[in-house]
Amino acid sequence: MIKQPEKAYKNLDFLNSTEARHVRILCEYEEPRQRLMNEGIENTIVFFGSARAKAPEEAERLLAEAQANADANPADAAAAAQLLRLERTVALSRYYTEIRDLAGRVTAWGQDHEKGFVVASGGGPGIMEATNRGASDVEGGRSIGLGISLPFEQGVNPWVTESLAFEFHYFFTRKYWFLYHCKALVICPGGFGTLDEFFETLTLLQTGKISKRLPIVLYGRAYWEDVLNLEAMARWGTISEKDLELFVIVDTVDEAYDYITKELS
Repeated sequence: MIKQPEKAYKNLDFLNSTEARHVRILCEYEEPRQRLMNEGIENTIVFFGSARAKAPEEAERLLAEAQANADANPADAAAAAQLLRLERTVALSRYYTEIRDLAGRVTAWGQDHEKGFVVASGGGPGIMEATNRGASDVEGGRSIGLGISLPFEQGVNPWVTESLAFEFHYFFTRKYWFLYHCKALVICPGGFGTLDEFFETLTLLQTGKISKRLPIVLYGRAYWEDVLNLEAMARWGTISEKDLELFVIVDTVDEAYDYITKELS
């Protein structure tokens, strides 16, 4: 009896092997390209920010539970540390609310624009969830979720438009799709990942690898002025004064919305 050999493209052991890495990379380029093209996506407004931000109601609930636990166990150092952490979470929740509002307003504006701007996020929780949720608040609002496989994040958030939900393995292919269609960028309070995405974008603009006009908004003046001191880099001469013009810092939804829509009009 003749045995039918398995086709190479059905051989999962091979496709998941080190030798086939280039095939997997190509898939993470071509499959999103085809899907975005089929969905008519050519212009995006991308939001970066912390996965740890929570909706205010959830943050307040967790804080109340932690406060009760700390009150019941006044000598418990772990309970005290948890309380402090959740107090910070409540402070951060301000940005969840504001980014949800901003993403909704930008989505409504983008629907009426001839270029059809669509908001995009990393697809995870926190600020990313607020972005996709804000888009979903708008009738007919679509949003993109460019997720990535991480041990502490399971899939994309439920507010991502189903046909625009992606899951990447490689950070660099994900970053490519963040920026390829991006026409404006909102950088919200975030951690190492947010800073990585912000600084890589600045580097690409500074070196001319991104040649298009790309407005960048740093959202949350108190946070960013506490975390960053890029003026010091200019004083030391490691960047030019002109490099500081690659972004603006805003502190309200109105400021961000007005800047983005003016720049993209």
